[in-house]
Amino acid sequence: MKTVLTILVVAAMLATLGVLLAGVVGLARGADPARSNALMRWRVLLQFTALALLFLLMWLLRG
Repeated sequence: MKTVLTILVVAAMLATLGVLLAGVVGLARGADPARSNALMRWRVLLQFTALALLFLLMWLLRG
């Protein structure tokens, strides 16, 4: 269980990083503001997921 959760945490962090980089590159190129807004929403959702999984992993490792 801990191994699967660790893999999920890493995947969520990498997904967050990917969306963040896509948003930064889009802003630098002057992309559509609606797309930038959608990417920002995805980043926030993925960041929340990564943090929730990380806290769950820490709780499991503590006990």
